[in-house]
Amino acid sequence: AGEAQCLSYTGCNFLRQRLVLATLSGCLLKIRKHSRNFIILSVLYSSDFEASFIRLIDKVTNGSRIEINQTGTTLYYQPGLLYGGSLEHDCSPSRGIGYYLESLLCLAPFMKHPLKIVLRGVTNDQVDPSVDVLKATALPLLKKFGIDGESLDIKINRRGMPPKGGGEILFACPVRKVLQPVQFTDPGKIKRIRGTAYSVRVSPQMANRMVESARGILNRFLPDIYIYTDHMKGVSSGKSPGFGMCLTAETINGTILSAELASNPHGQGAAVLPEELGQNCAKLLLEEVYR
Repeated sequence: AGEAQCLSYTGCNFLRQRLVLATLSGCLLKIRKHSRNFIILSVLYSSDFEASFIRLIDKVTNGSRIEINQTGTTLYYQPGLLYGGSLEHDCSPSRGIGYYLESLLCLAPFMKHPLKIVLRGVTNDQVDPSVDVLKATALPLLKKFGIDGESLDIKINRRGMPPKGGGEILFACPVRKVLQPVQFTDPGKIKRIRGTAYSVRVSPQMANRMVESARGILNRFLPDIYIYTDHMKGVSSGKSPGFGMCLTAETINGTILSAELASNPHGQGAAVLPEELGQNCAKLLLEEVYR
């Protein structure tokens, strides 16, 4: 393919979106550095999350051609066939698994074979959407487009908190080459609130304290509230201590609004009280409803 047929971009903004859309549309892609002092991809460091994402794209496709120059300032991408199948990938611990899972949710329905992938890394952090939130919000959204069945699932085998991670999830999605159109304009009124309070490598009481403080705020507005507590032990608890909460509000029309908070990574920032975290998470959810 000639240079004229290749989409060319400058800077690393929207790297994931550009790679995903290029893969779906079959367009050639070239991304250059932004300025003399800025390197787009730290390819020399194998743990870098962007390099890890590019390796993931290479795994789910067949015949992709990815070239990065020696200085790491130019990326050339020629997409191959979306192949799928049973895969495994170790995500960079500098970003959450949600960073990778968001893009896989866009690509998975259009694979040649149903995708079944194990992702390892950080399941819950303060930067990216957690696996819990994507399971509660993204999967129901995919079902509206006709992507349904028992094979559509996100399962958390192990939780991993930053900085060391150690979490593991299984994402499975069936193949749907054609999506059904959706007209969805009326969000509807809130009918119930669900959530998960999780704790790893800390006292199980942390989760109960978060639930109690969150319910103290939410019970004033709605009676139908259930927040699960999830305390994982041993190998399932990852490599770093931490706790957090994710809440979802569901409306009568099936709209799902979410909010989440996680404790500061071990050894970074001030210690967070579980009562304070639970209250702040409940307030974030109410703010989403208000918006």
